[in-house]
Amino acid sequence: MPSITALSSRTVGRLLVVLLALFLAQPTAGAGALTAPGDRARDADSATPERLRYDVTLRGNADGSRWTGRERVSFRNSSARPLREVYVRLWGNGVDKCGTPGKPSPIAVSGVRGGTAGRLTVDCTALRIALPKPLAHGERTAVAFDVSITVPERNDRFGREGAFRFLGNALPVLAVHDATGWHLDPYVSTGESFYALASDFRVALDHPSALQVPATGRTATLPGRPGRSLTVSVAHRVRDFAWAAGPFRTATETTPGGVRVKSYWAPDTSAAGVRVTRQDGVAAVDRFGKEYGRYPYGEIDLVMTSGFGGGMEYPGLVLLGTTEEGSAVVHEVAHQWWYGIVGNDEYRAPWLDESFAQYANARFYGWDTRDCWSEEDWPSDRTALTNSMAYWAAHRGEYHLLYTAGPCALADLERTLGAATMARLLKRYAQDHWYGVSTTADFKRAAQSVTDNDLGPFWKQHRIR
Repeated sequence: MPSITALSSRTVGRLLVVLLALFLAQPTAGAGALTAPGDRARDADSATPERLRYDVTLRGNADGSRWTGRERVSFRNSSARPLREVYVRLWGNGVDKCGTPGKPSPIAVSGVRGGTAGRLTVDCTALRIALPKPLAHGERTAVAFDVSITVPERNDRFGREGAFRFLGNALPVLAVHDATGWHLDPYVSTGESFYALASDFRVALDHPSALQVPATGRTATLPGRPGRSLTVSVAHRVRDFAWAAGPFRTATETTPGGVRVKSYWAPDTSAAGVRVTRQDGVAAVDRFGKEYGRYPYGEIDLVMTSGFGGGMEYPGLVLLGTTEEGSAVVHEVAHQWWYGIVGNDEYRAPWLDESFAQYANARFYGWDTRDCWSEEDWPSDRTALTNSMAYWAAHRGEYHLLYTAGPCALADLERTLGAATMARLLKRYAQDHWYGVSTTADFKRAAQSVTDNDLGPFWKQHRIR
């Protein structure tokens, strides 16, 4: 980890001890103990760079609206082809793009080492870094840079609500290169553009002691300089790192299955809603662990406010708009498996995370899914569950289909295969793609393998192409 010059030597020593303890405390992979796709033999078109490790130190200002520090990313080239460049995705610039002269983009990267930085592209969400020399297959290298993060003044996954700050997709991450080339898709505000490989994060967040800082990974907070604290986090094999900051109220409990659930809520959040969210969140973590494979990260944070719109998932942390009736916590917890553990390209195949998470949500609550969708309900011939975000962004009025037609299709598949077979299919499918990346073609092959009936007509009926 880079040195933290603002801290005393004693605090740095304690920080290293805490990081080691968090590292050793990481649970085993459970179902993922099977060989993960990231550990298998690679070919020329392998997704790369892989086995990424992010080491980050950031210091927050008085209210958590600005963070500055240093980020180092080490990685391996798993492709047979030499890697000559990498791209850093600055997703936090997605809404504001390149900003204006009086209001610059919220994420800035400077002081690049380990390569030569180019110009920002894709509306200032992508930065090319040319490597000093081609990186051969199996070799490792690293790039490092200074980071400045200013939380926008809007209530969003990267934004703020009153005294509370949400830093989803704020930390720069590396783009993926595979058989289709570099994934440099544009940012979308409806849905997600994100595609990342499972990575390790070691993050130290220096912040005022008055602020609680929930974050991805196993976390611990220790004293820093007067009036300040250091929240340190270690997260293994996750696809992103998110955090929040504010004067949250907190509570911690451990599920019967051994997962630590840490709840954070704004004081004006409905007490009844907080109670329901905590109850359902605890139950969902253990239930999905039994259905898809044990939750491997040991800890999950539930961050609740009254005004946040809906919910947003990140590894080990979910943001939840919470009313007296509760929140979307079950759907967001399901995303820990469908997008988090079992990855997918969220821009090109969003149904693989949204529809699967909503199917899990429907089963948790026991919703009646019989006859919940028909061919007559499709808006046009072009509409398909497997459309990319390029389509859904241009047809926002149809985006709800991922949450309606999608889980209905999976429920219909359950009736077609039988409940027990569907359960075995999903658990085996999750194991086979644990920490890896799934595709629609992968799922169709897996489903066909558990039945002698031709599923071709089923895929056609439900527009799974």
